[in-house]
Amino acid sequence: MMLARRQFVYLAAGTAALPAMSRIAGAQTYPTRPITMVVPYGAGGPSDTLGRIVAEGMRGALGRPVIVENAAGASGTIGLGRVARAAPDGYTFVLGGLTTNVLNGPIFNLQYDLLGDFEPVALIASEPLLIVARKTLQARDLKEFIAWLKENPDKSMQGTTGAGGLGTVIGLLFQKETDTRFRFVPYRLGLGPAMLDLAAGRLDFMIDFPTTSLPQVRAGNIKVFAVTSKNRLATAPDVPTVDEAGLPGFHVMTWQGAYVPKGTSKSVISKLNAAVVSALAEPNVRKRLADIGQEAFPREQLTPEALAALQKAEIDRWWPIIKSASIKTE
Repeated sequence: MMLARRQFVYLAAGTAALPAMSRIAGAQTYPTRPITMVVPYGAGGPSDTLGRIVAEGMRGALGRPVIVENAAGASGTIGLGRVARAAPDGYTFVLGGLTTNVLNGPIFNLQYDLLGDFEPVALIASEPLLIVARKTLQARDLKEFIAWLKENPDKSMQGTTGAGGLGTVIGLLFQKETDTRFRFVPYRLGLGPAMLDLAAGRLDFMIDFPTTSLPQVRAGNIKVFAVTSKNRLATAPDVPTVDEAGLPGFHVMTWQGAYVPKGTSKSVISKLNAAVVSALAEPNVRKRLADIGQEAFPREQLTPEALAALQKAEIDRWWPIIKSASIKTE
C-alpha cells in the first residue's frame, strides 16, 4: 500500500511538471514553423514595405520564413487586436508604431490595453516628417510661414487623414508650439488626394512623409520649409531642420517596432529580438529602408527596454494633447 501511494505521488508530480517541461522544450526548439508578422495597414503602404524588408531579413537568423499578413482597418486597431488575442507562443507578432501603439490609445475605445496586453521586442526604424506648403504661398521659410499663419488665424488649411489621424495630432502640437490657429481638412482616402490638392493650390500646407512629399518638391509643385528631426535628411540635405529653420525642439519622428502578445516567454522574445538585430545589421536591409525614407535605429537601441521607454515617453507627450483637443473616434 505504501509503495502504491508513493508511486502515485511520483506520478502526480511528474504529470504536474509536464506543462513546464513542455514550455522549456518548446522555447529551446523555437521556431519549428513559419512566423506571422501582422502589419496593421494595407498592402503596398510604407509600413507594409518596411515590414516585408525586415521580415525577409529575419529569416536567416530564425531559420524559418516570416510571413507578412496585412490586417488593415480602423487606424491599425484591427491588426493590433488580432495580435492581442493571439497565443503568446512567438508565432505571431505585430509591427506597431507611433499611431497604433500611442496615438490610438485616447482616440479609440480599444478592446485591448496598449501597455498591458503586449510585450516589446525591438525598435526597428524611424522617419521624420516634412512641413510642406503650396508653391504660391508668399512665405519663403518656416519663420515667415508661422508669421503668415498668425496673420491669418482660422483661414489657412492643413490636409490630414481625419480627426484621429497622425497629421491632425501633429498639427495640434504645431498650433500649440507656434500659437497659431488653422483648419484641418480631412481626406478619408488618404494623403494622396491631399497632396494633389496641395500641388494644385487648393490646400495651404501639410505635415507629410518625405517619401511622398520630396518628389513633389523636386518637381517644383510644392515648397518645403523644414524636416521635423534633429539632423538633416541624407536624401534631402538642402532641407533645414526645424531647429535651424526657427522652431527649435519641434521634433516629430514616426517609428516602428515589433510587439508580441503578453505572456510570451523571455527566451522567445530574445530570439525574435536577435532576428531583428541580425536583419538590421545587413547593409542591404539598411539601404532598402533608407530608400523608402526609413532610418534603422542604432544597435544599442534595438532592445525591448528601449522600445518600452520610447512608447512610454511618447504616451506622456501625446496623450495630453489629444485629450485636451477632445479627439475621440468610435
